[in-house]
Amino acid sequence: MRTEMTKKWIWIIIFAPLGLALFVAIGGWVVMALWNWLLPTLFGWPEVTFWQALGILALSRILFGGFGAHGPNRSGWNRHKKGSKDHLTDEERGRLKQSIEPAPGESTAQ
Repeated sequence: MRTEMTKKWIWIIIFAPLGLALFVAIGGWVVMALWNWLLPTLFGWPEVTFWQALGILALSRILFGGFGAHGPNRSGWNRHKKGSKDHLTDEERGRLKQSIEPAPGESTAQ
């Protein structure tokens, strides 16, 4: 059993960096190809090299994507919101629901 786990970790240690490098290289190539195909023709901007494309990719990731778990689905905020009414009794839930919902015939559009 222990040798199977050791073999598994050896394969992970060998192939994870190679897979990551391949993923980054393909991403850089795609950015370079799209940039050089579209932007010089459309806007007259200069073509970029592979390394410049990797820099653009990293910069766009920093500016627009971040490097962590962001957003409502990953932060636990939804779990907190969903569980916030769990401590209420049925009567309290009913009163809360009535206070939130508009009365019959009352328009919500302004």
